[in-house]
Amino acid sequence: MKMSTGLSYRDLSQMDRSIINRLQGGLPVCDEPYEQIAASLGIGQCELIGRLSKLLEEGFLSRFGPIYNPERLGGAVTLAALEVPQERFDEVAELVNRHDEVAHNYARAHQLNMWFVIATEALAQIDEVIGKIEAQTGLKVLNFPKQKEYLIGLRFDL
Repeated sequence: MKMSTGLSYRDLSQMDRSIINRLQGGLPVCDEPYEQIAASLGIGQCELIGRLSKLLEEGFLSRFGPIYNPERLGGAVTLAALEVPQERFDEVAELVNRHDEVAHNYARAHQLNMWFVIATEALAQIDEVIGKIEAQTGLKVLNFPKQKEYLIGLRFDL
């Protein structure tokens, strides 16, 4: 969830929390996945889609869609980090998040206080995106390419 707007999960309604929790497990493979999910939540499909649109618009969700493994599709992925002065954190987060290649961005209580994932169609594009971010922010991006992948099934129940 990319959020630098001061929004908090506490601002979500119980239904919006239920929607986010339910969708973290993926969509059912069927003719009408939104209808099936909506029914399991006790709401209509139009309400579900409307709530998802609002969550995206308000910045609670940065995107809603499938997650692909870029490397298996011929692309590349890396973890990157920045040391951002606290007074510039929101500004830099906004600049970083403008890049379509940035999948997610996290604040951390560490000297390297901003971590983000970059996913591209080709390995050379990783360096291009890093170069653009460095030029826009004036900060050095540290690149931590994946050496081994672990599937941990991470969920954030709200």
